Amino acid sequence: MSHKVLLTAKEVTIILHRLACQLIEKHLDFSDTILVGIQPRGVFLAERLKEILENEYQTPEIQLGYLDITFFRDDFRRTDKPLEANKTKINFIVENKKVIFIDDVLFTGRSIRSALTAIQSFGRPSEIELLVLIDRRFSRNLPIQPDYRGRQVDAINNEKVKVSWKENEGEDGVYLITS
Repeated sequence: MSHKVLLTAKEVTIILHRLACQLIEKHLDFSDTILVGIQPRGVFLAERLKEILENEYQTPEIQLGYLDITFFRDDFRRTDKPLEANKTKINFIVENKKVIFIDDVLFTGRSIRSALTAIQSFGRPSEIELLVLIDRRFSRNLPIQPDYRGRQVDAINNEKVKVSWKENEGEDGVYLITS
């Protein structure tokens, strides 16, 4: 198995600030905008963006939620191993709000399709956007594209893109793993 560094910690930090600036350009004060991290790995990215927006760009009180899509996936009954659900934490109504789904890697698009179904339990958003750190553009099964992307990666199907967060793995970085 080989590892190739796609993004260093410094490059991840630069991309996070660029994504935060793009969000500010589109949403300004975030009064009608909600960030929703898709469990499990989108939560780290969502929390980091919220922190940057509030602390470094003085954007006041951004609403952040976590959405578990485990039982909304179209493949959740197709595996022999039991699935472990994460927690959904959305303490607000999304009715008529702009929702930004946040995930670390956009691969086939199936997770986002599941998130579109799951969010309906919390109301009908006026608009939904997608922000991803890594866009694997050649692997889509569904016609889903990000509105905001950190980096586009051309990886073939036997390659895996692994995002590490210092909150979880002790360091920031993005790696291409070939088995």
